[in-house]
Amino acid sequence: MNLALFASGNGSNVQAIIDAVKAGEIAVNINCLVCDNPKAYVVKRAKDVGIDTLILSPKDCQSRQAWELEIIKYLEAHQVDLIILAGFMRIIGADILNHYPKKIINIHPSLLPAFPGRKGIQDAYNAGVKESGVTVHYVDAGIDTGEIIAQERLQIQPEWTLEKLENKIHQIEHSLYPKVIQQLAKEFNEKGINVK
Repeated sequence: MNLALFASGNGSNVQAIIDAVKAGEIAVNINCLVCDNPKAYVVKRAKDVGIDTLILSPKDCQSRQAWELEIIKYLEAHQVDLIILAGFMRIIGADILNHYPKKIINIHPSLLPAFPGRKGIQDAYNAGVKESGVTVHYVDAGIDTGEIIAQERLQIQPEWTLEKLENKIHQIEHSLYPKVIQQLAKEFNEKGINVK
């Protein structure tokens, strides 16, 4: 199975996936990275291991649709089977969603449907909830509303700072995401074998 990783920033989840592939924990090929931010550290992470990268912001294109069509062309050239959003800070629009139905997954730092959006960890912390966690889900047209694939729960201790909670959530992300990707790769390979 061929993956495309989408990221906008530091890329710690991208690194966790790269490391899991290197360690033989995930049987996939990381064919490319799509990044909308030329200054993102994730670009260096990809370059260091020879992952082909497309750096393209919507403002580089005539329209949002033109941006998506450019990405689709790039993904097709790299024969991508599954898109992994790993800290990608853009909404995926209709063109990419329709081209890759149920082939785009995202990781979110809360127990969805609670605390969707950009500040899932902070929102959970500020709400004073006793537990949070991490969700991996399929991407649909909504914000963090797609079908849930996996969740891992975390009990929040009363003395934790926001920073402590963030660190704990990131640790879960870095172990859960590779496991889910491996499960999807296994299912993909089994389907491929059955078709033949």
